Amino acid sequence: MTSVTARRHAAGCESRRRVDQGARRVDEGARQLVEALRAELAAVEPGRACCRAAERDGLGSAATGQARDAVVARLAVRLEHADRGMARFEWSTAAEHCRLAWLRGRFLARGSLSLASGRTHLEFVLPATDGDAFAVQLAELGLPARLRSRRGAAVVTWKSAATVTRFLRLAGASATVLELESLTVARELRSDLNRQLNAETANIRRGIATAARQVAAIEQLEASGRLDSLPATTRAVARARLATPEASISELAAELDSGRSAIQRALERLEAEAARMR
Repeated sequence: MTSVTARRHAAGCESRRRVDQGARRVDEGARQLVEALRAELAAVEPGRACCRAAERDGLGSAATGQARDAVVARLAVRLEHADRGMARFEWSTAAEHCRLAWLRGRFLARGSLSLASGRTHLEFVLPATDGDAFAVQLAELGLPARLRSRRGAAVVTWKSAATVTRFLRLAGASATVLELESLTVARELRSDLNRQLNAETANIRRGIATAARQVAAIEQLEASGRLDSLPATTRAVARARLATPEASISELAAELDSGRSAIQRALERLEAEAARMR
């Protein structure tokens, strides 16, 4: 590898290292964002008594000492007496604000959000008998979801970033939505940069392989004396390629004050002449 090519390769490696570092920062940001989401939703204070009761009902067993984390446990304590004097929550007769409060509680107790590998994935894991009804309820709110079974449980899933974002807004996580949108933009930029780096790396590798093949052909022709019998223009291109193996076709054309197509034809002829000798 020549010094210029080596520098190009080193620059590509440095760019890749920086992209990887950025990816790790984005992934750490995603983990923190998921934690912030749960804290934000648990901190929502419903303005209506009926919504507080609905949210407690949505927590299910988490409202009675079976919370899976401290955030939900604190919410359960805060809502401990929310349903006193209130009619039991019924989805079919509940107002939309109560349905959203219930759904917020259900997410905190049974839901999870994953932002790994650049994908947005939100799911609820429920008893198998609850899955069908829950999927219908989500559809009624304009949040259609996919239902599947996993290890005897019903798993209701959203993989659409737009649907997840809409749910979070409806549930009251406006700050998290802004952070999620910012994270999505950062990931898209990283993805674009990765594609550019991959394309440039592939071009460098192809250029190195092509130049090495051309140099080998020229050296073979030179060793056999066949090079001297070729036209002057072809010999000039051969000398320029030997002197600067890392040069592109455009750089060779500029050096020899010629066109790219003429340089390309000369290099192809050199390889063809060497192939005839084998």
